[in-house]
Amino acid sequence: MSKKSEDLTLFEILPSLKNYEDIVKDFKIKKKAVPFVKWAGGKRGIIQTLRDNLPENYMNYYEPFVGGGALFFSLYESNFSNNVYLSDLNSELMITYKIIQKKPKKLIKLLRYHAKEHSLNKKEYYYSIRSQHNIKDSLEVAARLLYLNRTCYNGLYRVNKKNEFNVPIGRYKNPNIIQEENIIACSQALQNINLSCNEFYQIKPEKNDFVYFDPPYFPIEENSFTSYTRFDFIKKQHLQLRDFALKLHKKGVNVMISNSNSEFIKQIYECKPFNLQLVKAPRLLNCKKDGRDPINELIIKSF
Repeated sequence: MSKKSEDLTLFEILPSLKNYEDIVKDFKIKKKAVPFVKWAGGKRGIIQTLRDNLPENYMNYYEPFVGGGALFFSLYESNFSNNVYLSDLNSELMITYKIIQKKPKKLIKLLRYHAKEHSLNKKEYYYSIRSQHNIKDSLEVAARLLYLNRTCYNGLYRVNKKNEFNVPIGRYKNPNIIQEENIIACSQALQNINLSCNEFYQIKPEKNDFVYFDPPYFPIEENSFTSYTRFDFIKKQHLQLRDFALKLHKKGVNVMISNSNSEFIKQIYECKPFNLQLVKAPRLLNCKKDGRDPINELIIKSF
């Protein structure tokens, strides 16, 4: 590549490249993708612990509460030999996954527009985009989610009972809104991956498959965050998840679950075949600095 072309932005040079391998080579982009959203309860801080607890061998991979997908993106670098199924009940999040999978160049272009407008009048532009709750175009939905996620307070995704995003603007001087290289890397990782928006109990794994459940944690504190969608995840849903995990185990599916180190969770998983491991995990999205100390949480396995 000539020096002149090296001065171009990634988006400007994309049309002249034949495939993603050229992009990786010419821009020295690492193939390792990282989550493209900040996500409460994200697992980047305990990735190695999760990897150490994976079954030695498994067929297909399922992650029904995918969120930021930290475990998936971590495992992608070692390549999946079978099918991968990522899903979440958050429709805007799964639309964003699909846009990154299929239309990364168009998404980058729209994020460039958001970044430019944000730089001109941060507060006014942020709240004008936040107020757009009924966008129909999938590309615009994805760009809005990523823009708000990168510029909102603490990178928190929170909605009210009307399913309207309601987080105030954050105090970022130079938020990384565009994420050119990572979006391309994530698009590579998501090729041939099955993406869907559905309830966790709608997945259909078979014997020797592996399922990782990372649901909204059962709260230890009264003000703990559970509003990733307009539907709260409370005791009833945690019991439903436990029963579904038992059902999968009886089919020969390998199940791993992350959850809080609460008395309720320890109680409902004290039965066989589950075993519980206590791990320390960082809390990166707490609004108070003294609330970001590592906390104990559980890894629960059926194998």
